[in-house]
Amino acid sequence: MSRKVAFYTLGCKLNYSETSTIGRQFAAAGFETVEFTEKADVYLINTCSVTDNADKKCRKVVKEALKYSPNAYIMIVGCYAQLKPKEISEIPGVDVVLGAAEKFQLIDYVKDFTKQPKALVYNQPISEANQFVASYSYGDRTRTFLKVQDGCDYSCTFCTIPLARGSSRSDTIESVVKQAEEIAASGVKEIVLTGVNIGDFGIRNGNREDKFIDLVKALDGVDGIERIRISSIEPNLLTNEIIEFVAQSKRFVPHFHIPLQSGSNKILGLMRRRYRRELYAERVAKIKEVMPDCCIGVDVIVGFPGETREDFIDTYNFLNELNISYLHVFTYSERDNTPAAEMSGSVPGSQRADRSKMLHILSDKKRRAFYETQLGKDSEVLFEADQKEGYMHGFTPNYVKVRAKYDPVLVNELRNVKLVAISAEGEVEVTEAAEVLSH
Repeated sequence: MSRKVAFYTLGCKLNYSETSTIGRQFAAAGFETVEFTEKADVYLINTCSVTDNADKKCRKVVKEALKYSPNAYIMIVGCYAQLKPKEISEIPGVDVVLGAAEKFQLIDYVKDFTKQPKALVYNQPISEANQFVASYSYGDRTRTFLKVQDGCDYSCTFCTIPLARGSSRSDTIESVVKQAEEIAASGVKEIVLTGVNIGDFGIRNGNREDKFIDLVKALDGVDGIERIRISSIEPNLLTNEIIEFVAQSKRFVPHFHIPLQSGSNKILGLMRRRYRRELYAERVAKIKEVMPDCCIGVDVIVGFPGETREDFIDTYNFLNELNISYLHVFTYSERDNTPAAEMSGSVPGSQRADRSKMLHILSDKKRRAFYETQLGKDSEVLFEADQKEGYMHGFTPNYVKVRAKYDPVLVNELRNVKLVAISAEGEVEVTEAAEVLSH
């Protein structure tokens, strides 16, 4: 009987793509992949350092794994594993911790998966993580997350990503196109381009060899993929050329996720962001000029050191007036070895929580207002496999979440629908799905 492996991924789309790639290595080594809630011989947990309570979440997932299989071999990889290997190695039940440079060679490092009295740690300095390793998720979603870039050369004062993933580096355009063709051949309809700083695409061996727009143009010609979505791109790297190309593209959808982090120029300066809010507003205006129905998502951090009540209201008003569609709100939390952790002007936790709540409410209002602008329009929905209380969900090209009565025939199919109403849960209801579109 083959040995069984189960995976758990914390954090971002990039982590999902990498977990899937590691999963294919296990399959090649003869392992059978099972659900995390099943008894497995090996559990691999891919960690994140961006969200709060990385240690707490890691411990909880390890404890859950051992509940399903008390003698299982527990492996920890990911950003948190690079930043705090010793801390993780002391979690009861953990057998091996692999850093950023080691995680894609884990089958070489751990040959027989035999538990030892003490956890093993393989963790080189982050400077050793200088090779780009291609990754994409596969087999578990309607869409595939395709990694095109890794690492970051920016030095934002709140961020540990350069410490956890190293310097900026990219795949080649030829390699990305080849992977996109493989994904298309598998029947996947949508690709989400992902990376740490994908607008910085094109750096290999420390030299810039391409630009992100070059990759976008190349991928637009890949047959068989219906949709390509850009996961997140810095405002200073989102050029008018990219915006205008997406507006007339055959495959790139009208949806941008653009980190802002603060609407106060004072706070942006303290964060060492590479733009000011005026440039951000220009980008939003340009997008809406050429793509009026485009969905625009925004990352924002509340409670950064030095953020006064006035600074927060400045951010709130700026966001309230922007023609955006939703917010991802992060409450600032101190990170070891970052300049922000040493800054004065710490914001009390209760104020951070209050500001987060205000922006979450604003996000709900923005999303509903955006959805209301789409009612009465015909759109193309890509339906997903999830089912809840007799309903299934899907997304339009411009990221409107819709629901329809569950029908297994609709899974991973594109359907023309009319957007007719917003449900009590905040999803858009549609007319009965029309015939499957032929492409």
